[in-house]
Amino acid sequence: MQHTPDAPFQLLPGAAASPVLLHVPHSSRVVPGSVRADIVLEDGALERELDHITDSHTAEIAAAAAALCGLTPWRFVNGLSRLVVDPERFPDEREEMLSVGMGAVYTRTTHREALRPDGFDGTPLVDRYFHPYARAMTRAVRDRLEAVGRVVIIDVHSYPSAPLPYELHGAGSRPPICLGTDPFHTPAGLLAEAEKAFAGFGGTGLDSPFAGTYVPLEHYGQDARVGALMVEIRRDVYMTEPGGPAGPGLGALAVALARLVDALRP
Repeated sequence: MQHTPDAPFQLLPGAAASPVLLHVPHSSRVVPGSVRADIVLEDGALERELDHITDSHTAEIAAAAAALCGLTPWRFVNGLSRLVVDPERFPDEREEMLSVGMGAVYTRTTHREALRPDGFDGTPLVDRYFHPYARAMTRAVRDRLEAVGRVVIIDVHSYPSAPLPYELHGAGSRPPICLGTDPFHTPAGLLAEAEKAFAGFGGTGLDSPFAGTYVPLEHYGQDARVGALMVEIRRDVYMTEPGGPAGPGLGALAVALARLVDALRP
């Protein structure tokens, strides 16, 4: 996958008739040198932070699932680390993770240590990376709506088996598969299909330890033709933590994700 500095993300086309958009925002470890210069961690500490914060191998899960589907879904994949910007955060005071220094531009680490200097101004990063990403994702959703009249965004994430200090809701259950929902954009039928598709992993749970799902702000709470679901995979299901290699669970997850995608086809 190739990225340019001005568009470090990629929309990978699927079938013209597919309504499904697999969104993979947190799988990359890439931090451009110009961004690295403002991170206060030394190299070894930065690598450890990337181990903890990256949803490792989720792009591979989405790619393998897409290859198995009867009707290939579209994929929107971030090519940069969430330590550059986190495209799923609100870029303003609406973001609850600001309380732990992890808004659209992180200033603290997963262990609540300094990531960037005190008083760091993240506005240039938001302007360069966050807003173009949001516009491109909005266009991808709009294109699916124009082509097939509906879209289902499946957000592909992972999370650690043990809570990290930055988590605001880490005391809740940590099922093998956490399904993040939205009261407007996650219809009962979509949730039921996801529960069925991932039933073989020892249990699914709802909105714990992470809740909600990604919908572009242009459509959020406005357009019921946009369905959305977050799939949070506990990392010990498919990889060595933190940041280690994937295991055989990756293939099984790809099969389950493909099963969900195929259930959503016209």
